Amino acid sequence: MVLHITPYTSACLHFLDGLSWSLVFPCYWLLDRLLASCVATSLEKRQRSQDLCSFLTLCLLITAPLYLLLLLVSLPFALLGFIIWAPLQAIRQPYLYTYCRLDKHQAEQGQAGAGVGEWRPQGKSFCFSSANVCLLPDSLARFNNLSDTHRRAREVGKRIRNGASRPQIKIYIDSPTNTSISAASFSSLATGFRRTSSLDHRPDQTHTTNGPADTEVEPLNECPVHTSGATDCPVHPTAGHQGSSECPLHSDGADTTADCPLHTAGANNSSDCPVHTSAEAPDCALHSTGSQSGPGHHDCPMHGEGTQPKPSQDCPLHTSGVQISISAPEPDPQDEEAETVNHRTGETGGDMGSMTASRESLARYHGGDSGGVISSNNTLSHVPRTSIFKRPGRKRRHGDETFDHEISAFFPANLDFLALQEVFDHGSTTRLRRQLHRYFPYVLSDVGRYGWKGCCSRFKFLNSGLMLASRYPILDARYECYPNGRGEDALAAKGALFAKVHVGTSHQEQRVVGYLTCTHLHAIEGDASVRCEQLDLLLQWGAEFRQSSSQPPEGEKVLEDLVAFDVILGDLNFDNCSSEDKLEQQHALFTQYKDPCRLGPGEDKPWALGTLLDPSGLYDDEVSSPESLQKMMENEEGRKEYLVFPPSKSQCPASSQKGRKIPLKGNGRRIDYILYSDESVQQDWKLDIEEFSFVSQLAGLTDHLSVAMRLAVSTGEEEP
Repeated sequence: MVLHITPYTSACLHFLDGLSWSLVFPCYWLLDRLLASCVATSLEKRQRSQDLCSFLTLCLLITAPLYLLLLLVSLPFALLGFIIWAPLQAIRQPYLYTYCRLDKHQAEQGQAGAGVGEWRPQGKSFCFSSANVCLLPDSLARFNNLSDTHRRAREVGKRIRNGASRPQIKIYIDSPTNTSISAASFSSLATGFRRTSSLDHRPDQTHTTNGPADTEVEPLNECPVHTSGATDCPVHPTAGHQGSSECPLHSDGADTTADCPLHTAGANNSSDCPVHTSAEAPDCALHSTGSQSGPGHHDCPMHGEGTQPKPSQDCPLHTSGVQISISAPEPDPQDEEAETVNHRTGETGGDMGSMTASRESLARYHGGDSGGVISSNNTLSHVPRTSIFKRPGRKRRHGDETFDHEISAFFPANLDFLALQEVFDHGSTTRLRRQLHRYFPYVLSDVGRYGWKGCCSRFKFLNSGLMLASRYPILDARYECYPNGRGEDALAAKGALFAKVHVGTSHQEQRVVGYLTCTHLHAIEGDASVRCEQLDLLLQWGAEFRQSSSQPPEGEKVLEDLVAFDVILGDLNFDNCSSEDKLEQQHALFTQYKDPCRLGPGEDKPWALGTLLDPSGLYDDEVSSPESLQKMMENEEGRKEYLVFPPSKSQCPASSQKGRKIPLKGNGRRIDYILYSDESVQQDWKLDIEEFSFVSQLAGLTDHLSVAMRLAVSTGEEEP
């Protein structure tokens, strides 16, 4: 179980690789620019049509011959460098493992990603995401109507970490008629929560600087205990008793200062509290500290000691059935780049306790300090700009579905694992990895091999394009290359990346681990047999990796690992609605792994969405931003306009879909998957999907929608 932290085993080989690539790179870059100048994106064509002076066309006519001349000059140096570089690739490591070293300040703060803490009996929840980012060399990316690969790589990394590092805010409604989980706005937190039939808040965009968000607190006009018009509220007496000094919790003549939690002697009053008028009221029953807000706190002034923690409908100080969950990352005091307002680094972790820990943080209708500020790790005063947004994803639950699903403009908060495909370009890999490391401490990148591997292998011009980022420590990893690629797909070392991660430690000092598989299958249409062979290899390699990684080192006696999850993420390049993909749809993969979006072979759930976008419309104003793309995907006509659907016999596959009138099957081609298996999970442990998301945050940067899933792992035990 040795992770490769350098491409080569010796510094001499590493030096030769750098020297050879420095000779090859000028020729590679000039060839890429020359080809890119011949292939224009739809945005560039639009700009040229609006260029009345033909300045852009003139620049192209000048630069293209210059690129060609310099390319010819650099060819001899490139040939010399290639002779050195190509043999080195046979002994190069198949991946590069990088991790963030904590500086002194971060070590003192205990910021180490998600960390590996004690595994709680009730389990944890983990969030997974997969995205095809199309970071090919610029000339090749233009065939997908995308350009400027290096800029897109940097922006992809920023958007992912900005979306994942925003606070996770949920409102849980304990009602037989409303089981949805909705995102709450920050203005709601500041003004108090009211009982309402709809919690689909949509706050306006708030512009902040690198400091705390400036939030205006509106006056509280309604009683936080009772709804408007209540006449029996003990905190807000009726008009006839406005001048009464009687304590609502004590009878006449009772001492109102010694024992009453609402009339503590010497307590100042707060304008935000209906009883006190000062922010300093630590003993106020309505402003308890976070330590008292847990489910085990029984000191209700109306129910007394020993009362069950479940809110009672008769208690005026408990709002029955409403729980607020806020999980926010700690702010990072240093930010290396001035152009971004993100405050989350790769060493910072959110609340990684049990799957119910975030609920316990705010078990009442509001918590802690005044002004909506929440103490400890749940802090609203240090909110990144990206966490205050116009259109939060609207979670829905369809029919008898046991989990929520949504089309979201943001990656899920507290994202734990990220699998990326098509990170081919070397410079883009470096830029993307640098951005992701500010949120994910552990990254596997530069996966795959170049050149020849064995005497019969075809030359690989590109690596696998896979990248895996984790907030949990990676214990072991393995890469395998698919040997049966055809056509242009054989020029890339497509394969599968397997990883074992450490997510906790049990009371018996057993490691709790999870298995992740990131893959990208053969892309050429009509080659179903090739993809089926690759799926067979994927299952075989996965079983071998789990078996080998679970073997203890020779001569050592260690306890057996407890497996929490086994998840496959990636672009499988087939969907569940095309008649041409019947072989893949019926593969044994779907008997061993579960697809949350699938009903059966050839049939997706009604809410499942295609993930492949029509490249011709990537720069349309209707889908140019995460919010606008989210809006179009929520609309049936928008999906028909901007998603790729299975090819029809009456339509040429190469033609554009825009404006066509032929019938469309399903909601588009869903080729990006997140699958999970409970066969290899610890016996008696249970896996449940909490939510599934289709993410539009990478709008304009790739031709795919991202997918995300939150998985709850429960052990069936109770908290001691």
